[in-house]
Amino acid sequence: MVVFGLSTGTVLVFALVLVVVALFVSELLPPDVTAIGVVVALVVLGPWTGVSPEEGLAGFSNPATVTIIAMFVLSRGVQETGVVRRLGVEVARLTRGSENRLLAAVVGLTGPIAGVVNNTPVVAVFIPMVTELADNAGISPSKLLIPLSYASMLGGTLTLVGTATNLVASDLVAQLGRENPETGLHAFSMFEFTHLGVLVLVVGGIYLLTVGRALIPARVPPGDRTARFEVEPYLARVLVTQRSPLVGTVAAEVIEDAHRDLDLDVLDVVRGDQHFIVTETDRTIEPRDILTVRGNPETIQQFCSLVDLRLLPRATVTDAELDNPEQTSLVELVVPRSSSIVGETIGSTRLRERYDATVLAVRRAGGELIREGLGSVELEAGDSLLLQTTEETADYLSENDDFLVTGELVEEMLLRERERGLSPTTVPALAILGGVIALAALGVVPIVIAALGGIVAMVVTGVLSPNEAYDAVDWNVVFLLAGIIPLGHAMQETGGAAVLAQAVVGGAEGLPVPLVLALFYLLTGLLANVVTPVASVVLLMPIAVDTAIRIGADAFAFALAVTFAASTAFMTPVGYQTNLMVYSPGGYRFTDYVRVGAPLQLLLAVVTTVGIWVFWGFTPAT
Repeated sequence: MVVFGLSTGTVLVFALVLVVVALFVSELLPPDVTAIGVVVALVVLGPWTGVSPEEGLAGFSNPATVTIIAMFVLSRGVQETGVVRRLGVEVARLTRGSENRLLAAVVGLTGPIAGVVNNTPVVAVFIPMVTELADNAGISPSKLLIPLSYASMLGGTLTLVGTATNLVASDLVAQLGRENPETGLHAFSMFEFTHLGVLVLVVGGIYLLTVGRALIPARVPPGDRTARFEVEPYLARVLVTQRSPLVGTVAAEVIEDAHRDLDLDVLDVVRGDQHFIVTETDRTIEPRDILTVRGNPETIQQFCSLVDLRLLPRATVTDAELDNPEQTSLVELVVPRSSSIVGETIGSTRLRERYDATVLAVRRAGGELIREGLGSVELEAGDSLLLQTTEETADYLSENDDFLVTGELVEEMLLRERERGLSPTTVPALAILGGVIALAALGVVPIVIAALGGIVAMVVTGVLSPNEAYDAVDWNVVFLLAGIIPLGHAMQETGGAAVLAQAVVGGAEGLPVPLVLALFYLLTGLLANVVTPVASVVLLMPIAVDTAIRIGADAFAFALAVTFAASTAFMTPVGYQTNLMVYSPGGYRFTDYVRVGAPLQLLLAVVTTVGIWVFWGFTPAT
């Protein structure tokens, strides 16, 4: 059957692509669930799409998918040694008080590290230090957090293992090379495009240090976290009088009654020189105790009247009062996209009962602040929570994958890192990662085999336990990759890629090759901002290669342009995980990413196009 000159299979694949794009943009379903739905649809429609059950499931056994799983584990092994954390501490020590030095160190250090280690933990380590150092220097954290995310993305262009996108692109290019031997396409080697990646990182870094710095707004004022979350009006200190009915009551019972009846939290008790958090104590309240309470100002007044407390209007509550080094800790954390608590309410997460933690405020991605009715707030990816808890719980939260701790005192971090030092597994972990890269770079074994061997070595040497290795994998990403890869295969098999390439060639008739290549770069970058970098590569790589063949250009040059463009999802907070991680802590608006990211994408479109021309040329090798 033919529809508008297209085969039924081509029409179905185009329709499926449109549905996938709509679901990715609207986020009605998680991206990994959408990707698995793609596999089901392709196989069910197999008679027309040409995708058999074996081909539909081939994404799970694809070398790129397996390599990405392995790199997650290897990155975790390096992370567990404390090397990245220690580097961050040294940055904190050397750059304190200087915005220029801090920004230069963040860009100059994050980029190269992200070339060999998964950039998500790198950014996670740097966020709290950058935020606190910015406060200490009187600089808005907003001026530094977008550059942190962008630098980590630019670093991904340095090596084959810099991003999952590079690995998927390499596998696609190898597959297209087998189907079109005359193109000479082959899988990327470890450092095949490193010189171009260095150029992109340097130019991008200079932009972030100059033009980008001027374009980034100071959304979050420097200062205490209580001030940044504008929570001070909702905090008060009250004195327990001799005749108060609370005298003799267990403090933990008071907090439950107040929270249930008034939506008010009792945070801690100050008794002379003692300071203890209410959620973890079984002490009773005594006359002259001072309670720190959180709630609507009118509710606080009502609470004082009901139980005969005296409001202390001059006792302002700031970070200093809530963050006691011996007992309490004020923590800011972000809910990552992969967190199991996304979609739950704060009340249903039972943070108070499970973690001795009281949420003081929530900052939505986009800047909205919520300070009332917190128990019924449904958590979303990118939400930033300000909470008070114990020192022990703060340490636990920093190791919990459901949360990303983004704000803790630099002095405490420095002290803890000096005491902790580097792990005994540092040398074997770094040696194993270096060995994997060397074996792959020298062509001794394929990258997937070298990476799997690295996992075995890390478990055998005690760098990671088997359970830690499994926990290190971001399975959402894996299922997204495995589900979306067959869609690219179907585009190629049904002739959809050829149809689109022919349309592109017709529309670009008379245009010079460099301009066509630059347009593919921009199209891939724009698509990566809304449907994830991997999906943009899978959808556009076959079209770009087919277009290059039709116009007599070098297919490898076009493949590189698509690969590099997919790493430039700068214009939206959802385009890349690290953009979402800094969204709420930086207090950014959606338009901030467009303001800073759009000029950078245009700049890199020119730089990458020129770099490809200089290093590889635009005409096929004879």
